[in-house]
Amino acid sequence: MTGTLTGIRIVEISGQGPVPFCAMLLADMGAEIIRVERPTADPEKTRKTDSFGRGRRSIVVDLKKAAGRDVVRELVGTSDVLLEGNRPGVMERLGLGPDDCMPANPGLVYGRMTGWGQDGPLAQVAGHDINYIAVAGALEPIGRAGDAPVPPLSLVGDFGGGAMLLALGVCGALIERSASGRGQVVDAACVDGASLLMTVVHQLRSVGRWSDDRGTNLFDSGAPFYEVYETKDGRYVSVGAVEPKFYEQFVGVLGLDPTRMFPQYDRSRWPDRKKLVAAAIAERTREDWQMATAGVEACFAPVLSPGEAAAHPHHRARGAFVDIDGFLEPSPAPRFGRTPSRARPRPRPGQDTDSILSELGWTRDAISTLRTSGAIG
Repeated sequence: MTGTLTGIRIVEISGQGPVPFCAMLLADMGAEIIRVERPTADPEKTRKTDSFGRGRRSIVVDLKKAAGRDVVRELVGTSDVLLEGNRPGVMERLGLGPDDCMPANPGLVYGRMTGWGQDGPLAQVAGHDINYIAVAGALEPIGRAGDAPVPPLSLVGDFGGGAMLLALGVCGALIERSASGRGQVVDAACVDGASLLMTVVHQLRSVGRWSDDRGTNLFDSGAPFYEVYETKDGRYVSVGAVEPKFYEQFVGVLGLDPTRMFPQYDRSRWPDRKKLVAAAIAERTREDWQMATAGVEACFAPVLSPGEAAAHPHHRARGAFVDIDGFLEPSPAPRFGRTPSRARPRPRPGQDTDSILSELGWTRDAISTLRTSGAIG
C-alpha cells in the first residue's frame, strides 16, 4: 500500500452518506479502514448498493450485544481514528463515546459527523442535506429569478460541507497529534460546512455586491456571461466569461453586436443581454458550439450528463474514472506526485471479521464463541 495516510488505522462505524464518503477519501490516500458493519441477511446485495465502500476491510458486529461492543472498544484501542455519524448521544449510550474510548487510547482522533452538530437547539432534530443547507443560507440563493430555490443534489451539505470537512478535520487532528501526542474530538456538522462554503456570498453581501433577490447576481444565473443556455438540439452549454478579456471573446464567437453587449457589468442590461445570448446559442447544436469555441478563451464548455462525463477525452487522458469490480467510479483525488492514492475494491460485509479478530489476539475458539452468541457475523 502507498499513500499519504499509509500506516493510519481508522475504524468506521457503518452509516450512510457523509461518513462512508469521508472514509473512502481517506482509504484512497492509503489509510487502513476497518468498517464495523451491522449484521445483514444479504451481504452481496449490501456490497452492490454500497456507493462509497471501496478500500475497506469489513467486520460484522452486533452493537446491540455487550460482547459486540467490547470487540469494537478493543479494536478502537489499537486505532488512530474513529469515524461515526450517529445522532448526538447514540455512541455514548452504546458505551463507545469519546469518554469511553479515549482514556485507553489518548492519541485517538474521534471524528463525529452530524447534520446539526453535537450541540445547539437543533442537535437532536431529524434532517437531511436539504434541511441543513436551508438553515445554512446556502439553498435560498440557488435558483433563477422568479423561481423557487433548486436543491443542488446532496452535494453542498452531505459531501462538500460534511464529508470533506470531516476528512480535513481528521487530517488536521492527526498532524497536531504528531506534536502533542494527544488525540481530540472532531465535531463536523453539515450545517457548519455549508455555511463555510457560502463565505464568498457573505463577503460580497457585506460590500454591497450581492443582492438577496435570487437569480440577479454574478454567480447565480443573473449575469448573461455566467449561465447555462439551451442549444438547437435541446442540449446545454455553460459559459463563465467573468473576466473582461474572456467576455470579449465570448461576445465575438457568438457574433453579437458589441454596442449592445458592453459595458459588461451594466447590471441594468443583463436581462436583455441574456435574451440575446440565448437566441444566438439556440441557433446551433451543442457539438457545433464545441467546434466553434475550440481554441477560443471564452470559458465555454458543454453541459455533460454523468455518463458523457466519464467518456470525455479530457477525463480519459487523465484517467479520471476507474473500474472497481465492475463499478465505474471517479478516480481518487487530489493527485500526489510521490505517494499516489489508489482506489481498491469494496469488501463483502464481514469478509475480514476473523482475520481482524485474529490480529487482535483472539483465538479460533474464542471467535467461534463470539459468532455463536451472535455478537459477530
